[in-house]
Formats: sequence, C-alpha cells, structure tokens
Amino acid sequence: MKRGDQHNPSEATIERRRFLKMGVVATAALLIPSAALADDWIRIEPEVPRPRARLRPVRMVVPRAGDNRGASARELAFYNVHTGESLKTVYYEDGHYVPGALHEVNYFFRDFRANEIKPIDTQLLDVLYDIRGELGTNRPFNLVSGYRSAATNAWLASFSEGVARHSMHVEGKASDVHVPGVQLADLQRAALMLGAGGVGYYPRAGFVHVDTGRVRRW
Repeated sequence: MKRGDQHNPSEATIERRRFLKMGVVATAALLIPSAALADDWIRIEPEVPRPRARLRPVRMVVPRAGDNRGASARELAFYNVHTGESLKTVYYEDGHYVPGALHEVNYFFRDFRANEIKPIDTQLLDVLYDIRGELGTNRPFNLVSGYRSAATNAWLASFSEGVARHSMHVEGKASDVHVPGVQLADLQRAALMLGAGGVGYYPRAGFVHVDTGRVRRW
C-alpha cells in the first residue's frame, strides 16, 4: 500500500464516531414520531392553578320591627274618642280573617253621626297592625274618625278645609288615629316607613291619617 493511500488513524476514528451518531439518529427517527423530535417534546408545561371559587357573602336578613305578618294571630285594640267604646279583638287567625271580628270592627268604625256601617278594608287593619309593630307598643289606637257616609263627609268638608271631598273615609279605607303615650311625629314616621298608602299629619287636631290608597304624604 502506498503511503498516499494510507488513512490517517485520527480521521478513521472521526469517521467511526460520525457513523455511530448517524445510526443513533436514524434509530430515534424510527422509534419516535417526527413531531416529538421538536425542541419541546420533553417540555413539561407547568400546571396552571385553578382559580379559587369566590364565596359570596351571606346576607343576613334581619326582620323589621313591624314585619310580623307571619304571626298566626293578629290582634288590635281601639278606643273611640266620640262614643267612648272600646274594642280588643283578634281579627286574623290561622291564615284567615275572622268574620265575627270583622263585624265588630265594622260596627266600631261606623259613622256614628249617621249610624251607618260599611265594611272596613282588611288591608287598613293590617297597616294599623304593622304600625303598632313598628312602634313596639300594645296600647290601643284612639280612633278619631273611621268610616264616613257621603253625607257626613260633605257636612264636615263644608266647614273644614282639611276634609277631602272624595275622602278615602267614605270607602272604608282610612282612619284618623293617635296612640296614648306615643309622640304624634313617631306615629307618622312609623306609618311612612311602611309605605303602604297615604299618610297625613295633623298635629293641631292631634291625629295621623292613614289610608290604603296610593302612596303619598301631606
């Protein structure tokens, strides 16, 4: 063998290493899909922490002083300042209005001048019941005026500007009241808080007007 044909031992070693490296790559290409040969085939994505559930604040519902409609029995007490009559009755019990008690209320609220009786709106009784709850008292209502006949209302309106020509009293849906030992302003405030109908303030006459018409004040 000529000297020029002899291979350099170092070159032969390099060629063997290159050959082995190519064999390893070829074997990997057969065993591993081409997509997995990308740079990120062994990258482990960090686990994204799930957001913690937000807890909604618990709403504490505190019943109002006058929010006592759930009571099994509703009782009212009255004193009529004109006739001197008194009435204490359970007008609502076990989910129903008590017919006998409503008859007593209708008579008590009658137009004593004309001696006429008209059914009193049960919603008005509920408003008075809630007012008593707002005030936190069991004292009776002093009734100044309940039902008025059309004739009585017209007679009162003829000499008093404070009497409406088309009064809710004529419909049995209004009452003028005050409570012994309770400031008239507190009574007015309790009625306004309910927002159940009309509320009139008459400090000179000494009563608060309450009705079940549209919500308004004067």
